Amino acid sequence: MNVLFARAGLALTLALTAPAHAAALLEKTNLFELGTGGYKLYRIPGIVVTPKGTILAYCEARRTGSDWAAMDIFIRRSADGGKTWSAPAKISDVPGPKTKNPVHINANPAEVTYNNPVAIADRDGVVHFIFCLEYQRCFYLRSDDDGITWNRPVEITGAFEKFRSEYDWKVIATGPGHGIQLRNGRLLLPVWLSLGEGASHHSPSVTAVIFSDDHGTNWQRGDIAIQNSATTPNPSEAELIQLADDRVEMNARTEAKEKQRVAAFSADGATGWSKPMLQAQLPAPVCMAGIVRYSFQSVAKKNRILFSQPLPAAGLHTVDSKQDRRDLTICLSYDEAETWPVQKILESGPAAYSDLAVPPDGTILCFYERGKGEATGSAYGFLTLAHFNLAWLTGGNDPD
Repeated sequence: MNVLFARAGLALTLALTAPAHAAALLEKTNLFELGTGGYKLYRIPGIVVTPKGTILAYCEARRTGSDWAAMDIFIRRSADGGKTWSAPAKISDVPGPKTKNPVHINANPAEVTYNNPVAIADRDGVVHFIFCLEYQRCFYLRSDDDGITWNRPVEITGAFEKFRSEYDWKVIATGPGHGIQLRNGRLLLPVWLSLGEGASHHSPSVTAVIFSDDHGTNWQRGDIAIQNSATTPNPSEAELIQLADDRVEMNARTEAKEKQRVAAFSADGATGWSKPMLQAQLPAPVCMAGIVRYSFQSVAKKNRILFSQPLPAAGLHTVDSKQDRRDLTICLSYDEAETWPVQKILESGPAAYSDLAVPPDGTILCFYERGKGEATGSAYGFLTLAHFNLAWLTGGNDPD
């Protein structure tokens, strides 16, 4: 395991109620490396932290680099705040025959694609885990022991079948990243659906949610949130955040010519989505991003939301190309994702997908794709976990 380490001062933890008193902290640990373990590439990171503080980091393990490669889903677990990690464990294993998705006609029929892992850390200690098979079936797992063991996968594709009358999808995907639990207990998962066209069979696409109101036993479809339109072409790979007024924001990537993120809002996280609006304050390449609640004003005297994405020339609000995945930047909002006054580069150079989590000690975790160096030009050399605090992100200028 390669650990890149940088710390100012002696403080090791950050108290959520008093972040200003901590010294700056930044650690980086590579959890997955391309070309190891029999896989060419590790991509699509996701991360959650359980109420006990256990960190679960998961990803796709690809035999080749393609989205349609033979793929497995791996997870690593840390029960000591990221100091030590379990060996990578394969979590995807659906028994019985597996039919290839017919949209990918050149695929090797012997290769199986497990894709788009997403977890939700329930307040009661259960970990809910969802993934797809061949972009056409969806399965649900759960762990009652903080991610040590998992039940057999239960198929929940029926929730997606209910979209067909409105959108006759050929490809489905969950997340990626993590789902959320609302304050009322609802489990909420972003999804996207495609008609299976284009070079990767991922377009045209729309975004929506599936949700459970009975602790993961049954899953239902929500309304389509962001349609494919001239303003928001091919929305996909969305993230969710519950706002202080209980509304849910869906924040998604899109292929809009403005090169900006797009957001829509719902009172219950599932229905009645507002008209999608491009987010001029979040210029972006076409790339998955991470978002997570850091604090509520009622507890910590400030509302804080964190966001992570590639942002070349951070602060200049310019992005040259949808392929310009570099300079992974952490953004901080104090006004419920309206503006992002704090922006700091976490990883200079090639970097792509990322996900965020907040441990009980009030530090911050970002699990992300990064290159092996400028010479390669690729953003997919490592899956790296960064561990940092508000003092590092804000330069110590964030007292409660």
